[in-house]
Amino acid sequence: MEVLRPQLVRIGGRIYRKNPIQEQTYQHEEDEDFYQGFVECAEEPCDAYEVVQTQQGFRCTVKAPSLLYKHIVGKRGDTRKKLEVETKTSISIPKPGQEGEIVITGQHRSGVISARTRIDVLLLTFRRKQPFTHFLAFFLNEVEVQERFLKFQEEVLEKCSMDHGVDSTIFQNPKKLHLTIGMLVLLSEQEIQQTCEMLQQCKEEFIELQELVDRVLERFQASGLIVKEWNSVKLHATVMNTLFRKDPNAV
Repeated sequence: MEVLRPQLVRIGGRIYRKNPIQEQTYQHEEDEDFYQGFVECAEEPCDAYEVVQTQQGFRCTVKAPSLLYKHIVGKRGDTRKKLEVETKTSISIPKPGQEGEIVITGQHRSGVISARTRIDVLLLTFRRKQPFTHFLAFFLNEVEVQERFLKFQEEVLEKCSMDHGVDSTIFQNPKKLHLTIGMLVLLSEQEIQQTCEMLQQCKEEFIELQELVDRVLERFQASGLIVKEWNSVKLHATVMNTLFRKDPNAV
C-alpha cells in the first residue's frame, strides 16, 4: 500500500482508508469467493446509519443485491462469523437467489454500526469487481448530427484512406452516437428502477447540458451506483475507435 497515498473508499459521505486484503480461491468452487482481510474502519458512531433500538438491543438493516450476499457470507460462512465475533453482533442474510435485507442485531449500538460499516466496505469492494452492466448517456440521434457525422466520415476516408488503419470499420454507427456520463453496475431490478427514478428527477430539475451531466454524475456518485473518479464530465462523443473494427455492434 502507498503509505502517503492510500486508496480511499467513500461510503455515505464518509471516507475510509482501504488496507490491502488477501483473497483466496478454491478449485471447483468458483462461485464462492472468500474474503480473508478486512478494511480498518473508524469505530466511532455514525449518524448516517439508521439504527433502531429494540427490547433486545439494537438493529440495523442493509439493502444489497442478492448477487453480493456470498461475499458477506464467505466460504463456509467464515466471513460472516468473523464479522459477528469481532463486532459482537448477529448478522442475518437472505438465502442465495432471494431478495431482501441484511439484518444486523446486537447488544451495543457501536457494534452494530461497526458491522454495518464493514459490510458496506465489503459490498463496495466486490461491486467494483463486477463488470459494467449499463452506462449513462445522451444519444445524439438528431438527423442533423448524424448527417454531419457522415459528412465527416466521408471527408476523413477521402483524405486519409491511405493512412494505416484508417478505414470505414473504425467509425461509429451514426445511430449510436452518444455522450457518455458514466458507467454503472446494476445488480438487481431495484437498482435499475432506482436509476430510472433518479434520471427522471434529474430531467425535471436540471436545464443546462453541462450542469445536467455534472449533477447527474454527482447524484449517481452520491448513491454509490457510480464510483467517484472525477468531478466534471468532459462532454464528447466517440466517432472513431479501432474497437469498432472487431465488434461492429460496440457502443
